[in-house]
Amino acid sequence: KMVNCGLLTVKNEPVPLKSIEVELQVQGHVATVSSTLQYTNEEQSPLEALFVFPLPAESALCHFSAKIGDQETVAKVQEKEKAKDEYDDAIASGQQAFLLEESDESEDVFKLSVGSLPPGQSAAVTFIYVTELSVQADHSLRFCLPAVLNPRYSPPGTKLPQITERQIIPYSLSFTATVSSPNPIAKVESKCALEPLVFNTDRTNAKVSLSAGHKFDRDVELYLYYENAHQPTAIVEAGVPTAKPGTLMGDPVVMLSLYPEFPEAIMSSMSTCGEFVFVMDRSGSMGCAMHNGPGAKMRIESARDTLVLLLKSLPMGCYFNIYSFGSHYKSLFPKSVEYTEETMDQAVKRVKEMQSDMGGTEILEPLRNIYSQQCIPNHPRQVFIFTDGEVGNTKDVLQLVRNNADHHRCFSFGIGEGASTALIKGMAQEGRGHNQFITGSDRMQPKVMQSLRYALQPAVIDITEVWSVPAGMSTTHLSPPLNVLFHGQRALIYAQLKGEVRGTITVKYQLAGQEVTNTLNYSLKPAENSGLSIHRLAARSLIRSLERQEQTEGAEKEALKARVVELSVEAGVSCSHTAFIAVHKGSGEAVEGPMLKRRVMPMAMACAAPPMGKLMQIFTSFVNVGVMMNIFFLKKKKYIYIGIRLKLLYPHVPVDMLPPDVVEDHLLELISLQKASGCWEMGNALVKVFGKPEDEVVKQTPAQVSGGVWATILALIWLHGFKMDDQVEWQFVAMKAVTWIQNQKVANLSECVQAGNSLLGCQVKEEALGL
Repeated sequence: KMVNCGLLTVKNEPVPLKSIEVELQVQGHVATVSSTLQYTNEEQSPLEALFVFPLPAESALCHFSAKIGDQETVAKVQEKEKAKDEYDDAIASGQQAFLLEESDESEDVFKLSVGSLPPGQSAAVTFIYVTELSVQADHSLRFCLPAVLNPRYSPPGTKLPQITERQIIPYSLSFTATVSSPNPIAKVESKCALEPLVFNTDRTNAKVSLSAGHKFDRDVELYLYYENAHQPTAIVEAGVPTAKPGTLMGDPVVMLSLYPEFPEAIMSSMSTCGEFVFVMDRSGSMGCAMHNGPGAKMRIESARDTLVLLLKSLPMGCYFNIYSFGSHYKSLFPKSVEYTEETMDQAVKRVKEMQSDMGGTEILEPLRNIYSQQCIPNHPRQVFIFTDGEVGNTKDVLQLVRNNADHHRCFSFGIGEGASTALIKGMAQEGRGHNQFITGSDRMQPKVMQSLRYALQPAVIDITEVWSVPAGMSTTHLSPPLNVLFHGQRALIYAQLKGEVRGTITVKYQLAGQEVTNTLNYSLKPAENSGLSIHRLAARSLIRSLERQEQTEGAEKEALKARVVELSVEAGVSCSHTAFIAVHKGSGEAVEGPMLKRRVMPMAMACAAPPMGKLMQIFTSFVNVGVMMNIFFLKKKKYIYIGIRLKLLYPHVPVDMLPPDVVEDHLLELISLQKASGCWEMGNALVKVFGKPEDEVVKQTPAQVSGGVWATILALIWLHGFKMDDQVEWQFVAMKAVTWIQNQKVANLSECVQAGNSLLGCQVKEEALGL
């Protein structure tokens, strides 16, 4: 069922948000985002509305204003309870008021209360936030403007509103972006249609906007590519001239960008030990589609395929376990077991049976059980968590991960648009791991295999910073300690500078037993009139660190809270203890009439399957116009996919509408047939992947070669010959296969490779196979 939402009329018709205008300004690795939302109260009564929207977890909300008619009121940051009292007093006296606050349960969800709008009145609200841009696998920086806020599952006892339907709001979107960088901008890409880019002469500035007619039916994502991506940078930003020297906003702040480059020799080295714990979300929302386009798999289907791929890719000698969770949880084994042919087969069988049938999203209890298990000596624990991120107790989850960070690394995966950035990024950050978001038509497998590579590779550790400054100058660290960086990760480090702004920063770290040193000189005139984005992100970093301490400290809790509120008010950025409050006095006359309360949600799509009755109406109409149908029913746990082959009056123009998963994925089929040791066995299922009759494949077996060796060599040739574009997905199974073949001491290996190429119609060289 589709449910209307927004500012609703008494007839349940949406007349909420009229338009959104977004301006994005990017400076290197950070961005400032300004959004203006235009409302009109078309009801016959005064209106109070609640607008709930997501922001990136690493962002800092730093401005909020409201314009009613021609008069604009700029909000101020206050301690949260004081702000709420002022809002309530304003509403009670008939004034227009706006209250913007962070959700108590998750730092990436904000609530905007729009109070007492008279009938026919319009209001425009503007909020500005600054955010760090995340680095992608191809070295690009990603900006995302979310179109979807998923309904969050709240465990019993939490106060986050339960929202059981996804809802649609019709409004227009205007989006423009201006990008500047010390290094030249190579290109800007997006999954949405863009107007042509406009560059300056040296390509250090670019401007781009969305093409006209964008419907905001998906996240707006920009990918920024800079030249010399691994070059460390230090950017100094001047403080506020009117602020008191010695305060955070009064002094210059430096932002250090560290993005280590990993040599190829380190990239190719892999560990064979570890305890791998896979935690799979099987809540009802995992039954939604991965995206809104045609051919979309269910989230649980894609997660199942990915987990099979992970299981096949693990190294012999490691340990593993699988947890499923929803309203409750269960584990495949009582504790992690050694990775063998028997345990792998058992796990693959169970994974293929997984459905999204476990209710809500209780992630705390399975994590508590995992952390209660004794660690296995010489096998570092690596936890892989797959979820669509719909929980209401994010802060409790992050606290648990943080408390156990010394005993594990956490790799988190947000599945589908709307996954909580606070939860997904927070678990990885607190667990010294890495996060990935799988949105739109992204395939999950490449991103997950990239994280497995991180888990098996050396990481940057023992990171230290040495600040060399002249006499009379000092630095104050504003960022939490940096423990580990994986390949492809970048860190932004903030520090407050007191005194003369010059000196050097030397960053040292260990990588695969080798010490690496980077030294940066900064003798720069601080940038002025920059919007203070670096100051505000530095304040946000320090506030988050203090908030984490606050959750663990006892006697110091009130003092920490007071310091957090002080920093939040000084820097003008939001936090868990403050809110933005704006009161518009207007004419001073009370607004007459009872107040209506309405909830406004950002655009989101319903994920329920269409009712069978509606499909049968469609079928009947086809029959009535003389259409002949062959109906293919593919029964799945809760869904019935119906494929229709229509033969119209013109038989030479057939129309095929087969379900997407009828088309076989030969790559995943091949991988699922591999043994834990790395070999394949000859059989009908394998030769079906090759597209050859089994008797022909067996007949071509070279002399004195076993069926297993022949099958494994053919599988390797097939992967290199037909699936090179997907190498990131099968690289680990191929490495296992090569090791297995080498252990067989095959005498006529070159002959086997030549025969395999001839059979499969490929030209893969022996050295390309790694043999």
